[in-house]
Amino acid sequence: MDRVQCSRDLELAHHLQQEEDRRRKSEESRQEMEEFQKLQRQYGLDNSGGYKQQQLRNMEREVNRGRMHPSEFHKRRADMMESLAIGIDDGKTKTSGIIEALHRYYQNAAPDVRRVWLSTVVDHFQSSFGDRGWGCGYRNFQMLLSSLLQNDAYDDCLKGISVPCIPKIQSMIEDAWKEGFDPQGASQLNNRLQGTKAWIGACEVYTLLTSLRVKCHIVDFHKSTGPLGTHPRLFEWILNYYSSEGEGSQKVVCTSKPPIYLQHQGHSRTVVGIEERKNRTLCLLIFDPGCPSREMQKLLKQDVEASNLKQLRKFVGNLKHKQYQIVSVEGVLTSEEKVARRQASQVFTAEKIP
Repeated sequence: MDRVQCSRDLELAHHLQQEEDRRRKSEESRQEMEEFQKLQRQYGLDNSGGYKQQQLRNMEREVNRGRMHPSEFHKRRADMMESLAIGIDDGKTKTSGIIEALHRYYQNAAPDVRRVWLSTVVDHFQSSFGDRGWGCGYRNFQMLLSSLLQNDAYDDCLKGISVPCIPKIQSMIEDAWKEGFDPQGASQLNNRLQGTKAWIGACEVYTLLTSLRVKCHIVDFHKSTGPLGTHPRLFEWILNYYSSEGEGSQKVVCTSKPPIYLQHQGHSRTVVGIEERKNRTLCLLIFDPGCPSREMQKLLKQDVEASNLKQLRKFVGNLKHKQYQIVSVEGVLTSEEKVARRQASQVFTAEKIP
């Protein structure tokens, strides 16, 4: 009798163990699927549509909430369709003239700044209804390109190009992939960006610029180089980039250097200059596509106050993400150099600091 009972107990224990294993595997499978779907949503690959669909949905929401008149909706929709048809950004979120305004400000104010270096002229582009939440990489590419298009040195490689709208940028990156650039990155994004809300980062910006024969460089600040998770080496690198044209005596140095694309986990911005304070600390000047155009336009006033620059200024203590990547522009590639860089992009590597 005891042996029979013992056998039944073992059978029951085995059955319970199998049930527990099944339940655990089912839970793991569910969690994996949730993580996968979360990643798909995060990277815009969940088939919920792209820029055009999001723009229309968000404008319809504004009409339903009484914050946009139906006639305004129809006008904006027509403008958007025209912009998408020609592939050129409509300029509705663009603010020009900020670098020139900063030059005037620093000449007449900012007594605590010993010297400031500014990039070449660059327009600010704000994220819009169509790309809010995922479009920062595209907007920063627009900022960088707006600067190169106003720089004679890049006339040859950018001939016939205007600042493209976001779906056009997506198709340009896809074209670069088809040329053979960065096959690993293309594969991670299913070789498709158009019609998605897929995020892009430093690698895609590098790929697109290189395909246009713009010579650029990726640097990966892959870990903190200062106390409390800070990155002083990043600030020093940017200072060297802007100040490499030689020391003068003037307080405001308008360099011939394009702005720098700056990426960290979940967001990207554009570095347009750097201050060296009288106490020898460094402060980056940054354009953020998340900053509303109305705030950026305050910098264009004649009587700019220090508080207006708060949205641009980032000190060492403000940049504490685990890792930063930058894309800096260094000139124009020959056709042969472009081919060599395409070959090198088969296995993507960046310069690492430290």
